[in-house]
Amino acid sequence: MLGILSDVGNVRKINEDSVGYFEGSDIDIYVVADGMGGHNAGEVASELAIEVVIEYIKQNHHGLEMKKVLSDGIRSANKKIYDVASQSDSLKGMGTTITICFKKQNKMVVANVGDSSCYIIDNKRKLSKVTRDHSLVQQLLDNGTITEDEARTHPNKNIITRALGTNELVEIDLFDVDLTNIIKCVLCTDGLTNDVTYSEMYDIIMENDNVSSCKMLVDLSKSKGGRDNISVIVFEGECRDDRNHIRE
Repeated sequence: MLGILSDVGNVRKINEDSVGYFEGSDIDIYVVADGMGGHNAGEVASELAIEVVIEYIKQNHHGLEMKKVLSDGIRSANKKIYDVASQSDSLKGMGTTITICFKKQNKMVVANVGDSSCYIIDNKRKLSKVTRDHSLVQQLLDNGTITEDEARTHPNKNIITRALGTNELVEIDLFDVDLTNIIKCVLCTDGLTNDVTYSEMYDIIMENDNVSSCKMLVDLSKSKGGRDNISVIVFEGECRDDRNHIRE
């Protein structure tokens, strides 16, 4: 069973996050996007990103290598957002993060632009982060300027170094994930991870079904501040029956 939820949080008036998915007979697609821009432009960008990427992969995945169709889909979304923004003063400069899981049986490719995240939990009960943030704070961490604890409360935590739709060209990170022995997969925007720790995330996901997990994670984030929009998707990892693509 798929868990998927997006919430405006406690402070923002508009939810600029978007979530989406497609579960078919041979492929699954799961996406989160965290929009940015004036007025409702961020909301427009994140919705466009989800819509274009999912449709592109559905229409073009047959016979193509997974990484290629995924990266081409993201570039198509980037062009669409950039073109729409260029034609409207109210949408000028809009953009969005995007993190996508493209799954076929026990093979998954993860792509990300920005600071939305993908995590996996394996059968050894270990939670690992697949993606790497494209953010100022991540750069400071990488060069040793700040510690992990300092990163969690850094005043420039919201500054990202890559986004979809803000430039004509986009750089995409791609990750191969073998889902054998993977129990759960998680996608979320930084509105969740800003407030919820890895151990809290792990405990909630492992002790509850996917739908309940999403609601409990969002509720916990809001109880600890909920200053940003909060989005999370939780889905099964290893395919239990490759022939029939059965899920719990």
